[in-house]
Amino acid sequence: MLGLDITVVAIIALVAIAAGAVCYGFLYSRLEVEKKVDTRLSRVKAAETDLGKVKAARDRVQELSKRRKSVQDSLKELEKKQEEKNKRMGDGSMKAKLGQTGLQLSVGRFYMLSVAFGVFVFLVTFVAGLPLLAAAGAGFVAALGLPRWVVGFLVKRRQKKFLEEFPNALDVMVRSIKSGLPLNDALRLIASDGQEPVKTEFRRVVESQQVGLSIPEACTRMMMTMPLPEVNFFSIVITIQSQAGGNLSEAIGNLSKVLRDRKKMKAKVSALSMEAKASAAIIGALPFVVALLVYLTSPQYISILFTDPRGHLILLCSGVWMSIGIFVMRNMINFDI
Repeated sequence: MLGLDITVVAIIALVAIAAGAVCYGFLYSRLEVEKKVDTRLSRVKAAETDLGKVKAARDRVQELSKRRKSVQDSLKELEKKQEEKNKRMGDGSMKAKLGQTGLQLSVGRFYMLSVAFGVFVFLVTFVAGLPLLAAAGAGFVAALGLPRWVVGFLVKRRQKKFLEEFPNALDVMVRSIKSGLPLNDALRLIASDGQEPVKTEFRRVVESQQVGLSIPEACTRMMMTMPLPEVNFFSIVITIQSQAGGNLSEAIGNLSKVLRDRKKMKAKVSALSMEAKASAAIIGALPFVVALLVYLTSPQYISILFTDPRGHLILLCSGVWMSIGIFVMRNMINFDI
């Protein structure tokens, strides 16, 4: 009886399994189709979401591109206007250079002093025993070359002092603007409490506002007495902020950081090129040192260069070639940043 029950249970189980297998065989294709449909629907929804994200990202990129293009166009326009203003201002004239030195010296007085110095050098060299032609040449060089070199030296020294103090002045402006002061008061603060020559340049900006110029125009006019790329950057930042708006303190703070980074880069380049400069100085001075030593030890051996016409020609050719070599080495070790 027990054996019969087990047989019946086994048969029922086998029948159930067979029926389940038959049902699964008939329903498998339908289940697969539903599964594929669900998968496709999920993929379509995900694709729609991705398309929305891509479209939003594309719109953001297009907006940023438009803003970037607008800023670039503004910068090009400002740069073109600045070049035209620089041409009208006559940056290469002696009047402009004298204004860049910070000295209260007119062009007429400068030329008078140059001529007086040239006459003085001519008289001193002529009395000392030089021939008339050589004394005239020395006086001409003293009148035309040396005063201009002094003016260039004074301009570069003043510009160097300005670049050392300009980032600090910008930091003061940033703190003033963040504390609630308007831009006019921040400029007046630098003009009254700043360090020279930044103090003088900002005082001119304030004085230009008092005669009716706007702040961007007054800052642009600073290029007349301080023609530096850093000053041009500052005037461009002020001009763009006045036209497009924005966070002025952040813009000036970024400019201050850029100027400090430029200063660090210049110092790094100067340190790296110092070896090349020393080598160029040694190579340039070596012929003169050797000639002096030979003259001190064997004057009759080298004196023929100064007494014979062929020696004069050799000295002239040597001077020309040395000048070319020094000029090439100078261009190789000087970098503009």
